[in-house]
Amino acid sequence: MTIEVKPSTAAVLLAVARSAGTTARLLARRRLTMPSSLVGAQLRDVDGSCSTVFRETVAARRATDPVLLVVAFRLRWVGAARWAHAVFRRTCVVNTPLFAGFPGFVSKLWLADRSTDVYRGLYVWDGAARATAYAVRLSQVLRLVTVAGSVAYEVVEGAERAEFLSGRRTLPAAPPR
Repeated sequence: MTIEVKPSTAAVLLAVARSAGTTARLLARRRLTMPSSLVGAQLRDVDGSCSTVFRETVAARRATDPVLLVVAFRLRWVGAARWAHAVFRRTCVVNTPLFAGFPGFVSKLWLADRSTDVYRGLYVWDGAARATAYAVRLSQVLRLVTVAGSVAYEVVEGAERAEFLSGRRTLPAAPPR
């Protein structure tokens, strides 16, 4: 049995502040990029719907113990308003400091499923413990802006991102409405 320890708000804020500082250094050294080659790629989830890549963020570092982290959520207040989803997709790049500087971050595919209004992040992380630590903190931040009960994450060990991109693996099911 795994018991998830919820960090204090102060610990979450400190971790995010450290991430922002590290992200600033990565940007200044041009070690954080946003390639566009995968934008538009579609990944299937276990329920058969598709999530489309709308952005990618990559740090210039390699993982010695690569794991995948899949995070999913539905935004509160956005509902089915297509214009609001478009604004979110364009402006969410400002959230990059919230994750790119965390220890172990390697890359993130930003995904949107228009049929279910679910947003996902498919991350490559260096180490399951680091991925889980980040996901726990992210979940606390996301709960401020998401539909109650819609934040979910899964650490996937022994898989490669290419398996999801090729369709050999499917993303976990969308969180309940």
